[in-house]
Amino acid sequence: MLQDNREHPIDDQSSSTLIDFIYLSEPDMIRAGVTNMAACVDTMEEMFGLLYHGDYRMAGANNNSHGSVVIFPETSPFPYMPTPTPDRRFMAMPAYLGGRFRTAGMKWYGSNIENRQKGLPRSILMFILNDADTGAPLAVMSANLLSAYRTGAVPGVGARHLARKDSRVVGILGPGVMAKTSLSAFMAVCPQIDTVKVKGRGKKNLDAFLNWISETLPQITNVVVVDSVEEVVRDSDIVTFCNSGATGDPSTYPMVKREWVSPGTLLSMPALSNIDTGMESPEIRKVLDNPGLYEAWYEENPKPVHNSIPVVGIRFMDLIAEGRMSHDQLEDLGKIVAGEAPGRRDDDEIIIMSVGGMPVEDVAWGTVVYRNAVQEGVGVKLNLWDVPALR
Repeated sequence: MLQDNREHPIDDQSSSTLIDFIYLSEPDMIRAGVTNMAACVDTMEEMFGLLYHGDYRMAGANNNSHGSVVIFPETSPFPYMPTPTPDRRFMAMPAYLGGRFRTAGMKWYGSNIENRQKGLPRSILMFILNDADTGAPLAVMSANLLSAYRTGAVPGVGARHLARKDSRVVGILGPGVMAKTSLSAFMAVCPQIDTVKVKGRGKKNLDAFLNWISETLPQITNVVVVDSVEEVVRDSDIVTFCNSGATGDPSTYPMVKREWVSPGTLLSMPALSNIDTGMESPEIRKVLDNPGLYEAWYEENPKPVHNSIPVVGIRFMDLIAEGRMSHDQLEDLGKIVAGEAPGRRDDDEIIIMSVGGMPVEDVAWGTVVYRNAVQEGVGVKLNLWDVPALR
């Protein structure tokens, strides 16, 4: 229950200088529905409609920036300054979303792959949700689950529109958190899935993933551990790469080869990935979760950008710059969701979808979870001030 000794409700501050907000711990977030994947997929679909029609803002002059990241030097005279090891970053991701949301927010996180040796997640995230009119805080939230579920829900939206409805086999590279939420989202929109092929780097992660499937998704009756990326891709209806690793050299990113991909496959790619020349062909549909995001990344980073931003959509942008692809080959998931472009057109077309991740997704799902928490009386009410000391 919401813990509070104050008399004033959080949502009735319009005629007062009083500002209260709520703090939601991870258990509070669970009680408020953050792990409801079906609802999260529906929320992300609604968000994509607003995105396509322009009722949103993200950072940067282009309004499409992924966020702002602190970059550490390779060497430093300061002995305690962090070094740029894989997944070492501090990042702020702000956004505004309109429609029924009409809120702003920012996800802030630190990340270090060495956290896993301490029993911690690679990334530790917090989210603050604000009233878009006054800028007052509405909630401060634990955001690891918020981020994980909205990340997985986007591939679910893609699968709803782009996967074959009778999809049964999912191939997964990287059995981590992103794989769990992506698979949950695929199951929400393609309920005939009964087989998973998975490749991982270590037995511990694989065993944890297999146990999670047996406990969470009992309708998956066939789980196969495979040894190669090729086996992940071959004969799969849906393929997703959810791996982590070092950036800098795209030749080390896991590759999708055209000869491995069966007719009708959807490749949902939210992590490090690359493609061979066969996958560059115009006959392979190439869908971006937000073209403006990739254009912003391309503007903001040294070329070739795939060296530093390892998602496959940025590989498309580099190929366009090299004259090996045309920009009109790229499709917008938001336009498809809005019904202004076709989803899957037939059972044989191959579609590859790049998932970059956007702060508007955090705002959308964070707003829904916050409103659930207020309605259910979940969280701890905190006071910013009754009357501000400086005005």
